[in-house]
Amino acid sequence: MRERLRRFAVVGLVATAVDVLLLVGLRRSGYTLVVADLAALAAAALVARPMHRLITLRDDPFARWIRSPGLFISVVLTAGAVDLLVLSLLAPTEPGSGDLAAKAVAVAAAAVVRSLAYRTLLFRVIRREQDDPARRPPPEGTHRLSVVVPAYREADRIAATVSLIRTELASEVEPADLEVVVADDGSDDGTADAAVAAGADVVVRLDHNRGKGAALREGVRAASGRTVAFTDADLAYAPSQVAGLLEAVEAGYDMVVGSRRHAGSTAVVGAGRFRQAGGRLVNLATHALLLGQYRDTQCGLKAFRADVARALFDATTIDGFAFDVELFHLAERWRLTLAEVPVQVEHSERTTVRALQDGLAMLGNLVLIRQRARRGRYPADAGLPAPRG
Repeated sequence: MRERLRRFAVVGLVATAVDVLLLVGLRRSGYTLVVADLAALAAAALVARPMHRLITLRDDPFARWIRSPGLFISVVLTAGAVDLLVLSLLAPTEPGSGDLAAKAVAVAAAAVVRSLAYRTLLFRVIRREQDDPARRPPPEGTHRLSVVVPAYREADRIAATVSLIRTELASEVEPADLEVVVADDGSDDGTADAAVAAGADVVVRLDHNRGKGAALREGVRAASGRTVAFTDADLAYAPSQVAGLLEAVEAGYDMVVGSRRHAGSTAVVGAGRFRQAGGRLVNLATHALLLGQYRDTQCGLKAFRADVARALFDATTIDGFAFDVELFHLAERWRLTLAEVPVQVEHSERTTVRALQDGLAMLGNLVLIRQRARRGRYPADAGLPAPRG
């Protein structure tokens, strides 16, 4: 991470030095302020782009403003206009030492605007890419739908969960076409045995408690449906809602996620104030990592094409609750299509979430994801079939 920041800083300093020195030199040669600054900005941009491409940014989604000439030019023009405006207001009429001080303020103002501009532009680009269904050829699978349920110490209610999933989806999915997968996250209360007795099609047992992300990773690997969805064992989201996600996936989306903050979402039983505040804090923190500004990354109801699900979970590295954010990051990196849908949620009083401890761990994991992204530790693509015309 430090090496990455050092390289980024070196490129920034080189580009800034070109900008400032050329401006001062051209002013002393008699060029007007506007001409000198425009020439200096153009030279700095020509130096910065290839250096960033070669040295600092690799395949990070945040590098799209560098790799896309249109985005890069838009950002440069926006920041350049601010630079020129500030310099025009502060620089003296005649060339002199005042040029350097005025340029320093202009460079700082332009840097702030550049950061805001590229995030705004990338948000629009990414959401535009995600909005249209990809309509890839159907993935392979022996079932139409697999529902993966991560479970930890759920021996007393896993049977009811399995039964309700089958009952509520019976009108949408033929019983033979529905697969229920329970991923037991190292429970010590007989959860796995209870799931087998309840008739779960597949029961995956982790040797020890590793976290929801780890349990889902193993559950997705064991699933054989053409669409793979997951929901929590407490069924805070009625299983009937999976049908809507299934329909959206079959309509061509790679990934469909429930959002508790969608305009159409409702809460039968609301979450406590502390839990709500924690959720908002997590969403704010994810904006430093994700470009799409999603309403709700942590909703426990999501569905994917089977090949997308396997590629995503095979590439994830986070075992805890931040695995959801890692999924979104990979979706942006791989240019997957994504739909957010409203949900009805009934918060359970019993939860395995430890607000403060898990919240701090999640913030630490967000930093890890960003570091791994910058270092090129994630696969460049998902290896999916190309979208149909």
